[in-house]
Amino acid sequence: MRSCDVIIVGGGPAGASAARRLKRAGAEVLILDKELFPRLKLCAGWVTPEVIRDTGLVIEEYPHRFHTFRRLHWHAFGVHLRTRCEQFSIRRVEFDAWLLERSGAECVQHTVRSIETDGEGFVIDGQYRCRHLIGAGGTGCPVHRQLFRQALPRARGLQTVTLELEFPFEWQDPDCHLWFFEHGLPGYSWSVPKGNGWLNVGVGAMAQRLKERNEDIWLHWQHLLRALEQRQGVKVPLEPTGYSYYLRGALEATQRGNAYLVGDSVGLATRFLGEGIGPAIRSGLRAADSILTGKPYQIADVTGASLGNGWASRSLEWLFSRGLEPAAAPAASAPAA
Repeated sequence: MRSCDVIIVGGGPAGASAARRLKRAGAEVLILDKELFPRLKLCAGWVTPEVIRDTGLVIEEYPHRFHTFRRLHWHAFGVHLRTRCEQFSIRRVEFDAWLLERSGAECVQHTVRSIETDGEGFVIDGQYRCRHLIGAGGTGCPVHRQLFRQALPRARGLQTVTLELEFPFEWQDPDCHLWFFEHGLPGYSWSVPKGNGWLNVGVGAMAQRLKERNEDIWLHWQHLLRALEQRQGVKVPLEPTGYSYYLRGALEATQRGNAYLVGDSVGLATRFLGEGIGPAIRSGLRAADSILTGKPYQIADVTGASLGNGWASRSLEWLFSRGLEPAAAPAASAPAA
């Protein structure tokens, strides 16, 4: 049986960030992930200056597709608002693999099926033993399922459902466009340009509200396709892929002894843009710091208000949050999922 100081289940941004900090402090770290990297990961791929800061990414040295957009276009209730900004986009298939490789941690392809406590540590599938365990396996993380499900149940009212597609496209408009509440959508759709001729488009909504209305998100996808062709001349070439995750909810039970939950295994995405990369990275760093210092694992402030706490953020968050599960008020700023 292989033993090490820390096992991280999941090699995405949260797990890779935790691994890098732990490795740099001299800890023996092993990452287990059910997939091989680089692996396809659909995501709008919008990253903020906070993500650049937290990862220590040097833009000029980043070896993959990277795009800076200087304006955001907000479309809601017939109003089109342009705002200046400095935001960025990446392709997750490249970004995640780069973060994982940079961490310096070994990553083994392994699907975790059982987790047993062993004194102060854990045994995974009878093959791996560790003293500290980090669950970074996303919405379906086995660490959440086996160790935290009763203490930290999923809040159905915070579940989102998403359809999106990323494809080669020689876009002419370098800006990001967001369309809120079109055709009664309880969410928003987007068009996010990527570096070197790629484009990500998608639609996301609150799953419970769709169910209450007996609506299918595919209907809203069709609305988006028509709008993209009419407004931007974009003809989407393929069918989208769907997935689901959870917005920021209760955070009272994210540590159990030497086990920690980070990123989407907790549900940390912001409540009006569903932005999860930044909170995931920050939570991974906090888990690593807790292991290294013995201090309590505290992540109440890792989910801030995407794009700051201005009137647009506050207004849209209020519109999205009506009827959702209550959550403790997050601290000031953060952000792309």
